[in-house]
Amino acid sequence: MTRVLVTGFAPFDGQSVNPSWQAASLVAAEPPAGLTVTATELPCVFGESVEVLRAAVRASAPDLVLCLGQAGGRPGVTVERVAINLDDARIPDNAGRRPVDEPVVPDGPAAYFSSLPVKTCVAALRAAGVPAAVSHTAGTFVCNHVAYGLGHLIATELPHVRGGFVHVPWAPEQITDGTAPALEPATVARGLRALLGAAATTPAGQDLRVTEGATH
Repeated sequence: MTRVLVTGFAPFDGQSVNPSWQAASLVAAEPPAGLTVTATELPCVFGESVEVLRAAVRASAPDLVLCLGQAGGRPGVTVERVAINLDDARIPDNAGRRPVDEPVVPDGPAAYFSSLPVKTCVAALRAAGVPAAVSHTAGTFVCNHVAYGLGHLIATELPHVRGGFVHVPWAPEQITDGTAPALEPATVARGLRALLGAAATTPAGQDLRVTEGATH
């Protein structure tokens, strides 16, 4: 059995739910065949979020780590390719912190690439009927903070673990004007099960060689 840790965030910015945690909970409640899945909710707080992630990794000893976050306005599930060593908060986190132009890890490398097969993961999502794409920016808020923190943890302490970050759209209950894109958390969870199955069976360092780039 492949051990998987899936994380989602607590609600932030005045919201009552966070679809990343809703989806993570659903995947843990009904994991894909061959995988055992533990779900952990991370606080939407700089610094503390990575510490909670670190503790969850130690407790669950996973082979794969998939961190999820909310990306309101995106129409589908987006698999992040890279996280950058930068905190630059447009809004305060849930503790009122608002770092500007600060590194996630002082003296750390400029960026970490996901160690998941990002294009294979996107293909698996699409095959499950879930709109998906590769993303080349995780932002500069707590999502990127956690994505970079995970990359640093793997690079410096857990080279046998693979992991990455995925953004999910708003849930329908968060949409007030009826025009913004949204996905039901159950739909997201269905796609994530396919993603995890594909990631678990793809050898480290291998991925589909297909175009998923962007011009801007």
